[in-house]
Amino acid sequence: MFAVNPAGPPKSDISGGVLRTSPAFFSESSIAPILRTQLPVFGSRVNRNGLIRAVISSGDKTLETASTLEGKESNGSLLSSGGGIEVRAVVTVRKKIKETITEKIEDQWEFFVNVFGQGIVIQLISEEIDPATNSGKSAQSSVRGWLTRPLNNSQIVEYAANFTVPKDFGCPGAILVTNLHGKEFYLLEIVIHGFDGGPIFFPANTWIHSQKDNSESRIIFKNQAYLPLQTPPGIKDLRNEDLLSIRGNGKGERKPHDRIYDYDLYNDLGNPDKDKDLARPVLGCEERPYPMRCRTGRPPTKSDPFSETRIEKPHPVYVPRDETFEEIKQDTFSTGRLKAVLHNLIPSIAATLSSSDISFKCFSDIDKLYNDGVILKDDENKDVFENLLLGRMMKQVMSVGQRLLKYETPAIIKRDRFAWLRDNEFSRQTLAGLNPVNIEILKEFPILSELDPAVYGPPESALTKELIEQELNGLSLEKAIEEKRLFILDYHDMLLPFIKKINSLPGRKSYASRTIFFYTKTGFLRPIAIELSLPPAPSSPRNKRVYTHGHDATTHWIWKLAKAHVCSNDAGVHQLVNHWLRTHACMEPYIIATHRQLSSMHPIYKLLHPHMRYTLEINALARQSLINGGGIIEACFSPGKYAMELSSAAYKSLWRFDMEALPADLLRRGMAVEDPSMPCGVRLVIEDYPYAADGLLIWSATQEWVENYVNHFYTEPNSVTSDLELQAWWNEIKNKGHYDKRNEPWWPKLNTKEDLSRILTSMIWIASGQHAAINFGQYPFGGYVPNRPTLTRRLIPQEDDPDYEKFIHNPQHTFLSSLATQLQATKIMAVQDTLSTHSPDEEYLGQVNQLNSHWINDNEVLKLFKKFSARLEVIEEIINARNKDNHLRNRSGAGIPPYELLLPSSGPGVTGRGIPNSISI
Repeated sequence: MFAVNPAGPPKSDISGGVLRTSPAFFSESSIAPILRTQLPVFGSRVNRNGLIRAVISSGDKTLETASTLEGKESNGSLLSSGGGIEVRAVVTVRKKIKETITEKIEDQWEFFVNVFGQGIVIQLISEEIDPATNSGKSAQSSVRGWLTRPLNNSQIVEYAANFTVPKDFGCPGAILVTNLHGKEFYLLEIVIHGFDGGPIFFPANTWIHSQKDNSESRIIFKNQAYLPLQTPPGIKDLRNEDLLSIRGNGKGERKPHDRIYDYDLYNDLGNPDKDKDLARPVLGCEERPYPMRCRTGRPPTKSDPFSETRIEKPHPVYVPRDETFEEIKQDTFSTGRLKAVLHNLIPSIAATLSSSDISFKCFSDIDKLYNDGVILKDDENKDVFENLLLGRMMKQVMSVGQRLLKYETPAIIKRDRFAWLRDNEFSRQTLAGLNPVNIEILKEFPILSELDPAVYGPPESALTKELIEQELNGLSLEKAIEEKRLFILDYHDMLLPFIKKINSLPGRKSYASRTIFFYTKTGFLRPIAIELSLPPAPSSPRNKRVYTHGHDATTHWIWKLAKAHVCSNDAGVHQLVNHWLRTHACMEPYIIATHRQLSSMHPIYKLLHPHMRYTLEINALARQSLINGGGIIEACFSPGKYAMELSSAAYKSLWRFDMEALPADLLRRGMAVEDPSMPCGVRLVIEDYPYAADGLLIWSATQEWVENYVNHFYTEPNSVTSDLELQAWWNEIKNKGHYDKRNEPWWPKLNTKEDLSRILTSMIWIASGQHAAINFGQYPFGGYVPNRPTLTRRLIPQEDDPDYEKFIHNPQHTFLSSLATQLQATKIMAVQDTLSTHSPDEEYLGQVNQLNSHWINDNEVLKLFKKFSARLEVIEEIINARNKDNHLRNRSGAGIPPYELLLPSSGPGVTGRGIPNSISI
């Protein structure tokens, strides 16, 4: 029992929302008796007795007291007075930026509790073994008198606890932290002063759970990287124990304070209990393979035992506690969501409060979104406000002035508002646009489908030799293929199995498409033919039609409609396959396996850690609001309710880990050829291919950094194969994280340093450069609907169609009514704007957050990282110079926006540039 202060309980009152405690209560005479009592040992693994010295600040004076715990010294961990080493632990905690009055009162109460040593218990664990216990030598103290010294950042506070440890204690390698408070706190780091060699850093950057939520102490390791076999004996057991706690037991529903990483299927996209039309198939099985997601353990739905019940916004979906957004990021994301809600009102006003959604009537309707904004009048919109159950704050926001909502002009039309109409711009965006990763060289002719001809008809394409040669300026098709001048954007086999289902949805009409491009001698890529296909049907034997650009007005408008269908397909494949699947979804198992199998002191964990930030949280939010049944993606992209099934089909037929490396992907698509004289071993077929040219610079720099890092830690010939954590990590990625692909022969081996470097470079590229290239241009390119329609609602009118005459009389109306409605367009524009936004706390490639400056205690590694950072700065200069080179006409010229998506640095907001370390949005 703690001694009771004879003076009675503290004299306190609550005034003005702040807990005020009588200073007299914290005088030396009142505190000393408490310090002389025995400290309880809370949740400790080894009993401790001995001398504990605590520094307590009271007002302007510092009191230093000492107390000898009762009982004999059991293990030599602490000495009685004399002969020991005085050490101090400085504990750095981050408070919330915005605190409510209640939270401020709670902070005052925590201070009061800490004075009695009942707030935080810390336990130093030596790297050396104590023979008496056969575990690390240890010393324990309570953090007392949590009064801070002034710091520049008001959210960062420091507290201290003093120890006296024996001279043979050795170097501390871990700290156990027990939080006796009723709520969690965010621990930035603990620094131990007093040992030889200077301060010892224990970076944490973690939430410390309350003991009432979990009785186990948290283990914080110092910033020294150790391979498993190098682990000092005193902390070897703690290394294993920490990993076991992170893995969990695979049972039960996860709680918000948990930091447990485990796998599950994509069985949380549908909501059959709410509406049978919202039921969605489970992804991650033999029929519909998919990467694994993070397990939440929620119970199954009543309607479908294989589907997991959903958590709807604003309630959070579980992710391990340290994966959640930090406060600055939360504010940014919340602001973006508010903006999206406001934008969703635009169609109601633009459609004159009609309950039916309507098309844009003319191009000037779209321009008004940027030029004039949307004018609102409270009296006209009263019913809308009430029906949407808008809160008082939003109603006030919406009544401020007439010009309330106004979109930024997207970059694609800012310099030249008619650029999107031109064929060369249509082609340019396959190399320097939002989705520059699907164009490939035409390797052979005729073009054949690999789909079952019994279901989908003859495999031959309608793109004939004669038709193509008409567009080759006298060049034969064979010669054009030989000279690598014919390219193709081929979505035929990926989309055709879904077209019948998609076209049965209300307001959806799509084709499977193939587009042929010719690379002219003047260095331009030109579209020469588009094939649009429907599934074969007895009523329409001509299921494949070919369109060319032509010169008369009718052919010209039909050609624009054909290009719109290609752009819609490209937008769907970009979002569902290249963006969501190949970066977000495929990265998630790597992150889960890294936490489950690699200790936080493992050098590869330290290398990957910045590239995992926020990804699990943004993926959970996407499953909740974007890719879920009835979510934004289904509402605004052509595949509708079949969106994630299409994504699964692409994973099944196309995804390979070994092809996710940028050089391998370029070679696979024929956009590069092998050339050992080049930095990455490849030479581009089209030199002016901005995504690939800049991407190879980033890839090369990342590869050099990773190789140097790996060589630094793995110095022995068998050090990779003997690293049991590393081998377990790679096996789990293959056999659990990508379970449906576990038996594929193409998985890379992990036997050498070279194997490891290639695997890690691919992962870091996917999380950084690849995601940046296909994410942060979403609003700059997609914010103007005609340039990049995300869905099409009408097939191209044929001469025998009833609507053909309407098309002839008003082709503009036919074109615009084929695209997204005003509601769909404004909704997707708002989402694209949010997804293209950099948060103020973004961490970019080659940069280290100041709060993480002690991430590793290795001067050689820090020099290597500095070299990597310097090389990225040079790359930024190279890219800026390329954007000013008039010979590179895919990134410079009249009205052409520069290609900046792979510039490493950026400020906050929608900038169209910047490579974050991780998939953070």
